[in-house]
Amino acid sequence: MSTAIDNFTKNLHDNLEAVEDRVKSLRESIQSAPKKTQIEIQSQFDEAKTKLDAKKKEFDDYRAKLKTQFEEKESEVKSHVEEWKTGRKAKKLEHRADKA
Repeated sequence: MSTAIDNFTKNLHDNLEAVEDRVKSLRESIQSAPKKTQIEIQSQFDEAKTKLDAKKKEFDDYRAKLKTQFEEKESEVKSHVEEWKTGRKAKKLEHRADKA
């Protein structure tokens, strides 16, 4: 009977050690989860910020392009109006004024 008790005690001890190891592993996993999550969130934030900066640059470039086109068109229209004024082309000036 002593052997049976010794075997039972040994099995119980082994099982308790296995449970303790699992608990330690689980505790470490739970404690590292927020760190991983924080790192993942920071990574996603940095990625989103990079994309936003790229979009801002793209938008600024497009805005500059539109501004240049607008200024070119404006100067073209002004030059036409000046030509019409010097040539005394009243009909074209009236039409332009109505259109504006």
